[in-house]
Amino acid sequence: MTARRSTASRATAGEPASGPTSDRPALPGWLERYATYGLYGLGIGTVLCLAALFTNPVPDPSFPWATLPPSLRLPVRQPRIEHWPVTYTIGIWLWVAGFPALFLAGYRRWGSSDRRSAALWLAGLPSLAMLGWTTYCRFLWPKLQPPTWNAPSYTLVCWLYCSSYDPVWSNAAYAVAALGVGATLLAIRRDRLQSATALLGAFGVLAFPLGLPAGYAALRRAARRTD
Repeated sequence: MTARRSTASRATAGEPASGPTSDRPALPGWLERYATYGLYGLGIGTVLCLAALFTNPVPDPSFPWATLPPSLRLPVRQPRIEHWPVTYTIGIWLWVAGFPALFLAGYRRWGSSDRRSAALWLAGLPSLAMLGWTTYCRFLWPKLQPPTWNAPSYTLVCWLYCSSYDPVWSNAAYAVAALGVGATLLAIRRDRLQSATALLGAFGVLAFPLGLPAGYAALRRAARRTD
């Protein structure tokens, strides 16, 4: 009975359960569903974005080269929500909502080998993704005028920048991403360190929704400490 309880508590905390029936870490039911449906959302979002190519000459004014010849477009035109057609807007926001599912799916598939793999999938890769998106939005993204509230962004702090172009928020996004990198390194080096758990939780909140996997990692570590 004791061994059974121990296995159940490890699965609840996101640890790989021992035994022949479990070869991957268990996620809570709601997170398991999100990881699955989020991937579907990415696919549906891609289809919706591509659909805008067949209705609007230039779906995204940031990329005027992304267009189809008139002979391939349908004889209808979508209305726009601020700068983007309706399906394009919905598709981009589905990407935003589903992007963290990539890391949860990676953790579910490959994160059971050791704590380094778990920390990498749940916090390290989301942190690097945030660094990449922040750099792209700050220096490479062709910015549209005027700034708009309907600016798809992978974290709340990134949205504050993309909806205003105020570099203060971009700097804040870099700080949050650096926090995530630091939390990952601590989680890898010191498995039971309380500060690592706190930093993972802070990154998860500040980088939401991209930080969702890191938030789960913090809860997982906290639950493991009480076992």
